[in-house]
Amino acid sequence: MKALYLDCAAGISGNMFLGACLQLGVPEKYLRGELDKLNLPGDFKLEISNVNKNGIGAAYVDVKLPKTFDSELDHPNIRHLHRYEHIRNHSHRTFTDIKKIIEASELSETVKTRALTIFGVIASAEGKVHQRPADEVTFHEVGATDSIIDIVGSVICLDYLDVEKIFVSRINTGSGFIKCAHGLMPVPAPATAELLQGFKTYCFGAEKELTTPTGAAIVKALAEYSADLPEDFSSEKIGYGAGTWDLDIANVLRIYLGEFSGQTERHLVKLEANIDDMNPQIYGWLYERLFNAGALDVWTTSIFMKKNRPAQMLSVLVDKEHKEICIKIIFEETTTIGLRVIDIARRVEAVRKVAKVETSFGEVQCKVSAYDGKIVSITPEYEDCRRLAEKNSVPLKAVWQEALTKQESRLG
Repeated sequence: MKALYLDCAAGISGNMFLGACLQLGVPEKYLRGELDKLNLPGDFKLEISNVNKNGIGAAYVDVKLPKTFDSELDHPNIRHLHRYEHIRNHSHRTFTDIKKIIEASELSETVKTRALTIFGVIASAEGKVHQRPADEVTFHEVGATDSIIDIVGSVICLDYLDVEKIFVSRINTGSGFIKCAHGLMPVPAPATAELLQGFKTYCFGAEKELTTPTGAAIVKALAEYSADLPEDFSSEKIGYGAGTWDLDIANVLRIYLGEFSGQTERHLVKLEANIDDMNPQIYGWLYERLFNAGALDVWTTSIFMKKNRPAQMLSVLVDKEHKEICIKIIFEETTTIGLRVIDIARRVEAVRKVAKVETSFGEVQCKVSAYDGKIVSITPEYEDCRRLAEKNSVPLKAVWQEALTKQESRLG
């Protein structure tokens, strides 16, 4: 599976993550086009440049806000000052405001879900710091347009790169104090410190904020700690994203992109609802929405309910990152008024990789699965086989069998 390793020797922020992803191959035009789907015209201008940090070429991403499009406050080292002036003069957004912006956009369900997950962990952290429920948190720094762009842009990049897993090194937080909406705060800022609980952190090289709440939230929501590159991680490309400061250390985030071939275990939940009063035609649409929103599996089981009524038990297997969006879809699309959330203690997954094979009918993608270093399954892609069967006017099973036979022969 595609994976990233985040080397946070100089911290991590949203714009550093964006810059590194651009060096890893995300086209600038694609990123800009997807960000346009947020429908925030005139709210920001994205400036991307190549900079040199202590001899390392890196991509620097800066989100300019309307009052500073032509401002003299354009130097990276005073981006934080310009951002503070914006905070003082900008109406703060709530978590609900940010949800509305993202949900009303034309972005894919996967991007929306990941972005809202990141904002959700920030809301929880801010709520704990300020002793308020997460839903009542009023965002300050992370409610600003530049942070929305940083977070949504980062998720767009992950979707483009088809990343399934993220590892992170020890994280350099920096030290000293930073000016924010509440006044001077120690580094790491309280919300950042809350988000980084459970990760290895240290401070070195500068009395500056090297890890921002946005960067910490990306780590908290999507990454797991690994002291070094994992043993089963094969690096294919490295990207560097530049930070704000010019320091004695190179202020860059280094990201390795590659293949991870190790076994993975994920903690999942199963959502269940018993339904006896819904048009069965709706299930097809429901399945499609749930899978698009990140569900790992969806199925129905015939059951009998009270008064011997025939019914269906809907079951959805989903990871915690996509749980809330799937719950929302179930309530929106079905007649149920309640569901069960069941923790799955453990799920062991085989390593999966897509391998293409050329048949006499055309090219077919096959899913190759391996466990404990051995191939355990090869499955031709149904949609490829169906398309080629229609194109060549042959039985689907003929395409399927040839693809399977040739792929088995090719892999030994």
